[in-house]
Amino acid sequence: MTQFDGELSPPFEIVEPATWRAPIIFNSPHSGSVYPTEFLNASRIDLTSLRRSEDSFMDELIAGLSELGFPTVKVHFPRSYVDVNREPYELDPRMFNGRLPSFANTRSMRVAGGLGTIPRVVGDGQEIYRERLSVDDALGRIEALYKPYHRALRRLINKAHQAFGTVIVVDCHSMPSVGVSRDEPRRPDMVIGDRYGTSCAPLLPDAVERTMSGLGYSIGRNKPYAGGFITEHYGNPASGLHAIQLELNRAIYMDERRRERGPRFTQVAADFAAIADTLAALPLGDLGPFQAAAE
Repeated sequence: MTQFDGELSPPFEIVEPATWRAPIIFNSPHSGSVYPTEFLNASRIDLTSLRRSEDSFMDELIAGLSELGFPTVKVHFPRSYVDVNREPYELDPRMFNGRLPSFANTRSMRVAGGLGTIPRVVGDGQEIYRERLSVDDALGRIEALYKPYHRALRRLINKAHQAFGTVIVVDCHSMPSVGVSRDEPRRPDMVIGDRYGTSCAPLLPDAVERTMSGLGYSIGRNKPYAGGFITEHYGNPASGLHAIQLELNRAIYMDERRRERGPRFTQVAADFAAIADTLAALPLGDLGPFQAAAE
């Protein structure tokens, strides 16, 4: 798929420290902001509207962690183009001309909401495309962007797991300060997601909550975000594989309307370093496969 070679090269970036301080990987899958020209041309909404799905600047908030001994991963393409925090083939048949492969998951809740692997809508519900897409276009994006990202992330996870016996994936996201539903209560400063206790050992969310509460953040657990595909797929505590999702309220670090970094940006980046320090100080031997299996 040569259309990806220029604008989206490389499609993602992994920065490994010279020396790993701990087996903790910070991942930003939804901060990509390189919008392919052909995507913009096919969209019925403008770039400002498309960017409402974007976890803007999250990659910058965690970028300095690689200098502190923690690998970082960031995606360059936007999640409105391909969402790597989904199963590989969560696809809405209403979006495409032609028949989807039989193995496509067309019935998930995320597909029903328009937020599959190739999203139909942006975060506030606006339809993205003027016309239906070809099935080949969707499958081409998945082969060229989605699969290489997950292969690279899996290699990084395996490297840490083999070297340390355990690994923690911290999946970093941001959320609008106000929910779509008027009935939703005021959102906290950060929501910690562990798939309701299934994606990591309980001492990890407890440690993050302690640290961030001490820094003045209000904290929620698993609502409205419990963790997406990455947290669910890579989190397997019984094998020493732990995944935790952090959703940061955008009002904390940016001007949502102007989509600009806010006055607290540098401090929030330092607070993410505090999270890294806290997790690195935990007795990682307690997170290995035997201990997790015995809990």
